[in-house]
Amino acid sequence: MRVPVVIVGAGPTGLTAAALLGRYGVECLVLERWDSVYPRPRAVHLDDEVHRILGRLGLAGEFAAISRPCHGLRLLDPDLRVLAEFRRSPGAGRHGYPEANMFDQPDLEHLLRTHLETIGAVTLRGDTEVTGIRQDGTGVRVETTDRGTGERETIHAGYVLGCDGANSRTRTAIGATMADLNFDQRWLVVDIATTADLGQWQGVHQVCDPARAATYMRIGETRHRWEFRLLAGEAGEDFRDPDRLHPLIAPWIRHIPADDLEIVRVAEYTFRARVADRWRDRRVFLLGDAAHLTPPFIGQGMGAGLRDAVNLAWKLAGVLDGTLPESALGTYEAERKPHARAMIRRAVLVGRAMTDGGRLGDLIRRAVAPRLTGRVLGSETPALSRSALVVRPRLRRTLAGRLCPNALLDDGRRFDDVADGRFAVVTADVPSDAERAAVEERGAVLVTTRSSGELHRWLRTGTAVVRPDGTVLSTSGRLGRALPRLTPDSR
Repeated sequence: MRVPVVIVGAGPTGLTAAALLGRYGVECLVLERWDSVYPRPRAVHLDDEVHRILGRLGLAGEFAAISRPCHGLRLLDPDLRVLAEFRRSPGAGRHGYPEANMFDQPDLEHLLRTHLETIGAVTLRGDTEVTGIRQDGTGVRVETTDRGTGERETIHAGYVLGCDGANSRTRTAIGATMADLNFDQRWLVVDIATTADLGQWQGVHQVCDPARAATYMRIGETRHRWEFRLLAGEAGEDFRDPDRLHPLIAPWIRHIPADDLEIVRVAEYTFRARVADRWRDRRVFLLGDAAHLTPPFIGQGMGAGLRDAVNLAWKLAGVLDGTLPESALGTYEAERKPHARAMIRRAVLVGRAMTDGGRLGDLIRRAVAPRLTGRVLGSETPALSRSALVVRPRLRRTLAGRLCPNALLDDGRRFDDVADGRFAVVTADVPSDAERAAVEERGAVLVTTRSSGELHRWLRTGTAVVRPDGTVLSTSGRLGRALPRLTPDSR
């Protein structure tokens, strides 16, 4: 069997990569060792930038139906008194969606799998173990075993995307290793379902207590999550006994009877901060947890994987259809690795603020909390690093590498609805007929701003060339002639 792209792993990252590639008509085969969605809750948060990726797939409404906006974050002292509060808007932000969204990962995976069924170019094969990945001069040989029948098969792929998690076989196959960023903590994760009203603030509560750091958040209408740092000598299984668990969650549940609480899961996790030393070997790429592990303190772990997918998919589609040179694939790691590392460091900083110190630490937290608002806990993430597809001068700040806002346009549509997976040229100037023709000839979209609009306030003057993933390629004044022709196959 031959296929242009094999994706190893059908978690959120792999499913998103397949859906994005499928939009460009790229034939993909997704291989997953389990026969269905893993039912246990895991990731619970994504921001408006990541919600925007789902919106590009046409899934914004469906995701809104299975998620709830989060009101922000509170840092609390050991007595649950508020040290600082960082509010997030429950309404549409600069990217068109709530800045913080809570959900249940199995629900998201079901949504993405259902969406893949509508894309003819994508096939999902479950109950399939990938046992080997080898490259030669013509592509990649992927060895598989059917976990039900034991039947073996060799699949010949043009490219392989390793979206197979923290214990990635793909990472091992390319000889990549994880670099430790010096954060390693054991935590207890507790998921509880109840129809009772806990009467808590509808945001994330992070307890900054060196003796027992903790997190509480409401996930859905009936779902709640707690996380507690485990002490030396403790194990997650110790707290499967409700009598041991109850004292930990008691400050939040007040007088709600134990019979009204359904324990969905009690599990031990080790929160780590790690980045793979390399994310690519020729035709094989690492995405998601295969490439990086983020502590959960700012809710960016799963979102980083979806950012990987949206960064790579349009480039790979362009290389496969000949509109981009093969060298464009070299920008994936160059752009994503520094961004992922920066987000991991933000998460580690908040984790340290939660768990280090003592009473002196509380004083430090009160002093530094206002500085965390924009730099650490803001919705906007860092600009992508300079690359062949992020063109900016070294000594001058420009919009290159930053996301173009998903702004409302004059006709009531948002920017992404108009760009629709293509290159876009956003200009505050009045384009000539020749410039309009140059943009259209390349299959790109021309968006002119008006002085009172959100897009104009962002751009201010001149012209920005925006990539299919919403990132600004450059702010050059030339319109259209250098744009690749990259158009989704199905819109």
